[in-house]
Amino acid sequence: MERLLIFVAFIAVSIGAGAQRVLSLDDCRNMALDNNKQLNAARLRQEVAFNTRKAARTKYLPRVSALGGYELTSREISLLSDDQKTALNNLGTNTTGKVGGKLNEMLTGFVQQGIISPQVAQALGGLFSNAAAPMTQALNGMGNDIRQALRTNTRNKFAVSVMVTQPVYTGGAITAANRLADLNEQLMADRLELSRQTTLYEIDQTYWLVVSVKHKERLARNYLELVRKFNRDVQKMFEEGVATRSDELQVNVKVNEAEMQLMQAEDGVILSKMLLCQLCGIEYGENIKLADEDNENLSLPALYDDGETLSYHLRPELNMLQTAADMANISTKLARSAYLPQIAVTGGYITTNPNMYNGFEKKFGGTWNVGVIVRVPVWSWNEGTYKVRATQATAQIAKMELADATEKIELQVSQCRFKVKEARRKYNLAVKNVEKAEENLRCANLGFTEGVMQTTDVMAAQTAWLQSQTQKVEAEIEARLSEVALRKALGKL
Repeated sequence: MERLLIFVAFIAVSIGAGAQRVLSLDDCRNMALDNNKQLNAARLRQEVAFNTRKAARTKYLPRVSALGGYELTSREISLLSDDQKTALNNLGTNTTGKVGGKLNEMLTGFVQQGIISPQVAQALGGLFSNAAAPMTQALNGMGNDIRQALRTNTRNKFAVSVMVTQPVYTGGAITAANRLADLNEQLMADRLELSRQTTLYEIDQTYWLVVSVKHKERLARNYLELVRKFNRDVQKMFEEGVATRSDELQVNVKVNEAEMQLMQAEDGVILSKMLLCQLCGIEYGENIKLADEDNENLSLPALYDDGETLSYHLRPELNMLQTAADMANISTKLARSAYLPQIAVTGGYITTNPNMYNGFEKKFGGTWNVGVIVRVPVWSWNEGTYKVRATQATAQIAKMELADATEKIELQVSQCRFKVKEARRKYNLAVKNVEKAEENLRCANLGFTEGVMQTTDVMAAQTAWLQSQTQKVEAEIEARLSEVALRKALGKL
């Protein structure tokens, strides 16, 4: 039964160890670059800027637009007035009435002059009266036909228009807008690079934080084993009457303190690994192990920088400020272009129903057209001058911010170089302190065994050993982080 339990325990440990995921610094970096939300948002902003630049290019090309519509009105367009319509409807009546009146006057004059007799005049009047009725009807019908022919029948109107517009001169607005789109795309690219460097910087810091806490956990465990062993020795000596009860209690307190330090270190490992998982985009509860957390000694990387000059184009912050200054200058040209003449050529085709070009025929008919549009601003109460001055002031602000950021970055690089050298000096001193503390602890243990040193001396040596080991771990991590900070300051992370 005991063998079976041992076998099951061995299998469980093997499965747990197999499920543990080992991550190197490069693995963490790659996962963070793939899963970081801010970085993905920066990529989307770059895509937006790319499409915006493509859209700005289309401003150079002709614009084609189509317009169609339908309208129903309560009245139609009339080419004739109401009096003219009445006159046409009574064309025969009016005409025969006037002709009959004139004929009667003429016949009466002829009778008075003795040219014809009254009987002849009466006969001629009778003949005209007999012919007047059909002539009146014919002329009235003709007038009505004319009135109907002149109807527009435009209560239901359809219209379709196709228009082509080609900008010729816009005061430089299109060129300025395209230049702004180019600069905006460059700005988003620099912002993406800044997000990438920031993500790598955070990953490196968190990775080495986990390694540091893990080393401190192992150090706390070794220290606990050390004080427990010393506690057992003191208990044996107390039982033999060599040590006092006070010595035993002092060592017990040290054991409790060591247990508390170990618990804090274990909690620190869990929390720091949760932060690393969040940055890498993996589950918080996943069992991960870092490739460097079990290394006893973290060898320092080769000195990255030795007085290398700052390459300004490698710092995305400076590139972004320079781009902002350029955009401010272009904005000045764009503001000025709104108050310059603008010229465009137009051409198109319009068709309507009723056909206005063929007597308002109930069919579609249209015509081609070509034209030139010229827009010249005349007076706007100096609005353009004020806007240009505002954009010029914005450009000056951008230049000052660029100069200020350049000075601060140069100072940052100098400080990072100083911190790299200082961290390496601290590491060398920490290594020497560890050697001295280990020798001191060995001598204290030996002296306590020989009875020439007190328990307080041994505990002081143990505390000094723990401090030296802790300082060594911190110096190792600080040296690596200072190298990372220098790379970021130089824009080469």
